[in-house]
Amino acid sequence: MPQSRELPEWVPEWYPKASAPASEPRKDPPGDGPATDPPHASGPTDDCQDTAASPSQAASIELENVDGFKRAPPKQIIVTPNPDRTVKRKLRGIHLFMITINGTLGTGLYWRGGQILELGGPLAVLLSFFLVGLLSWAVMQCITEMLCIWPIPGALSVYVSEFVDDELGIAVGIAYWFTYSVSFAALIATSAAEFNFWPGVAGNKGIEGGIIYLCIPFTLVLVNAFGIEIYGLIEVVSGTIKLLFLAVIMIALIAINLGAGPSGRGYLGAQYWSSPTAIDTDAANNWGTALLMSMSIATFAYVGVEIVAASALEAEWPQKIVEARTNSDLARPSNDTLIGKTVKFSAIFISVLATIAYSLSGLLATFDIARDDCQLPRLSWINATATSCQASSPPSPETNTASAFVAIAYQSRVPHLADVFNAFLVFTCLTCANTNLYVASRTLFGLTSRLDGGTGQPWVLRLLAWFGRTNHRKVPMRAMIFSALAFCWVPFLQLSGGTSTDTPIGMFIEVLAEMGSVGVLIVWACECLAFIRYYHCIDRHRSVLEAQKFSQVRRWSREDYHDYPYRGHGQPLLAYAALAGCLFILVVANGTSLWKGFHPLPFLSSYLIVFVFLGIWALLKIVRGSKWSFVDLSNPQKVVKKLRDLHDIRQGAT
Repeated sequence: MPQSRELPEWVPEWYPKASAPASEPRKDPPGDGPATDPPHASGPTDDCQDTAASPSQAASIELENVDGFKRAPPKQIIVTPNPDRTVKRKLRGIHLFMITINGTLGTGLYWRGGQILELGGPLAVLLSFFLVGLLSWAVMQCITEMLCIWPIPGALSVYVSEFVDDELGIAVGIAYWFTYSVSFAALIATSAAEFNFWPGVAGNKGIEGGIIYLCIPFTLVLVNAFGIEIYGLIEVVSGTIKLLFLAVIMIALIAINLGAGPSGRGYLGAQYWSSPTAIDTDAANNWGTALLMSMSIATFAYVGVEIVAASALEAEWPQKIVEARTNSDLARPSNDTLIGKTVKFSAIFISVLATIAYSLSGLLATFDIARDDCQLPRLSWINATATSCQASSPPSPETNTASAFVAIAYQSRVPHLADVFNAFLVFTCLTCANTNLYVASRTLFGLTSRLDGGTGQPWVLRLLAWFGRTNHRKVPMRAMIFSALAFCWVPFLQLSGGTSTDTPIGMFIEVLAEMGSVGVLIVWACECLAFIRYYHCIDRHRSVLEAQKFSQVRRWSREDYHDYPYRGHGQPLLAYAALAGCLFILVVANGTSLWKGFHPLPFLSSYLIVFVFLGIWALLKIVRGSKWSFVDLSNPQKVVKKLRDLHDIRQGAT
């Protein structure tokens, strides 16, 4: 049913008014949008005339010029959301929290932690996880401030499009979709490596191809096909199990260090910290280089802290706000923050929780296993020397693991503890893959849900708009199935080519998987830039926004202080620091793998996605004939319209 909404009094006279009753929505004239005559014009254009008002009524309207904007009495327009391009807002705060937990706490800690320990020693584990965690927190401070105002489809792409550059925003959306779509396939392949820990599965191509690579992805697609209410419940259950298992692992690591288990090693204490800065000399020349390489590796573990931005479009509106929105306008300040109560906790504290979990778990692991233990995973492209590691346990099928945590459990000789740890790693991989598919589908839906796929449009546009529709359960099935199929063929390559990076197939799979974490760094950097420009934009036009009582964007308002949903700490200096940190890891830290000698694998893993991203941005600029400049945020008229459009997107998303 169309919804009639009263315009606020600050809307200028030149803005289109309703000219039809509620049963007949008004149609705008053809073109890019509503007429945009200058606000200082002497009167409205013919296209914007309110034909429902009589001449006497129009003559009686008194206009008041404030900051160059003409303010008129309230008008009525018709808002008609497209029902097959909307989703259900049914996710509560606990759902958003657990979805983000499942997408963040994946294999980054359990696999990459051992790599970092072998590469840079115990101190590198602690510092790399902590420093990258601080960076992720700084990035989320920027995203959270905008997200609490506009929890909209394709939020990360829209923020960049509106405040930085339209084509750059599209490229960000594509990169973000690619990251989670390819990570879905990569995690399936990773789970196969964890299954190989058990002798009955290792080398069995029937189990790998039929069950791991086919049945498991199909099951995850079915889970994502459920309505958001059921899917959210599944995420809560799996996220709770994941947190409990993490607590069990941490307790077990402490017990093993104190001497638990029949291994005979006794109390370990801090003996493995005798050389905290020991490094793998095959990979780096000094500890500083090893630390930078470790920070690059640790970034993978924090991929997902921003997932709340992808799931916020299905976040539930607080009941008080729903009632207030029924008879409110866009400028009237609310007593409640708009949707911050639902998304704010997850957006703010997930990065903090991940930093604590990774730093503490990684630290505990460094007390229980030596840096040069042969069971620790190494960077796949390193040429190992004969004395690069020392065996702490005899070779056996059970030592076939890429996780330091499973290796610690195996060396403790506690019966079946290694099996339990490995089962948890498999569970972690699959639940993370499930969430990655969800994020990829919502990202693609957000990119395409507002495209016009009507007759007369180019076939490419119609095809993309086809992905922006939902089914009768309000699930973007088309976007979800495409995201699952896009890279589902990648794990099958392992059946014929294996996982060794010495082969072209193995190198291709490794590069494709690594491109995901680098792609998120690009997205983070663009979000920081978007926030910086947004911050300076509303600062520059604060007098206009304050005079018009424009809701949720008056960051410095003392009268309506609580109308602004969330204020990040230390802005905008923190945003500049976060942008610099992202660029530093992207350009410098990722390149340290090449300082000791060039190797194609780390080069392609670190920079191929950067070249592809810049190529997509340039191609979009050329095809669309756009200017090579950022969007203009100096004109108050354009800024007010831009902010109002974002409010309307938020309104239409429900």
